[in-house]
Amino acid sequence: MANAPKPTVVKKESSSASGMFSSLAIPICIVIAILVYWLFLGDGSHFKGGDSSADAVDVFGLVHKGGYIVPIILSCLLMVITFSIERFAVITKASGSGSVDSFVKKVQSFLNVGNIEGATAECDKQKGSVANVIKSALKKYKEMEQEAGMDVDQKTLAIQKDIEEATSLEMPMLEQNLTVIATLVSLGTLMGLLGTVLGMIGAFRTMGAAGAPNASELSAHISEALINTFLGISTSATSIVMYNIFTTKIDKLTYAIDETGFSIVQTFAASHKSK
Repeated sequence: MANAPKPTVVKKESSSASGMFSSLAIPICIVIAILVYWLFLGDGSHFKGGDSSADAVDVFGLVHKGGYIVPIILSCLLMVITFSIERFAVITKASGSGSVDSFVKKVQSFLNVGNIEGATAECDKQKGSVANVIKSALKKYKEMEQEAGMDVDQKTLAIQKDIEEATSLEMPMLEQNLTVIATLVSLGTLMGLLGTVLGMIGAFRTMGAAGAPNASELSAHISEALINTFLGISTSATSIVMYNIFTTKIDKLTYAIDETGFSIVQTFAASHKSK
């Protein structure tokens, strides 16, 4: 049976830390958004006469006019920014100290000449998730060379299984919290739509009032609707862009692991098929 790679405990700790980060980041973002809405956007300097119920004199006061949905959308936007920074840090660390493409080429060059020790040393220099998986596979490679009770096919299968086990330990750490960003794609749009609907309800209520509609009040409700639409779409668009960036980076790391793992298996099979 393939041996579990050494980083197992580290990944459990990383998963726990990531879960704790999520449980703290979300409420903190909500609190910050509320404070920004009331203390900064609602500051009298952004309104005529220093009264928040008066017309806005700048964009900050205009955003405050969006109503109580604004802090909810701001919370979503802050979460997107926070979790994007966290995912960027994690994925960058997982990539290692150098270029993944260069690392893969160096390992493959060592494998082509049968220098397993050189490939292992390269993993030690690179570090990160890709290097961890490849190092585990190389360790299994050396173990299979000493194994006398198995044929070549069984040995190559054991190496392949070790690569899969090591990958299954590393990849969840990279994908963790991406679900939060993916959820905010829809949530940002829905909150913007909710604010839009509430603003339009107020606008139609004003139009339906007895007598001539109050143009000022009508424009305020329409402005509220459009502000929430803008904020919601902006939050959703940012979420989509960041989610796609991170999934692309993870796919690149996964491909690097698959490519190098295939090279290790093929090298082992080719060097032992005649023995």
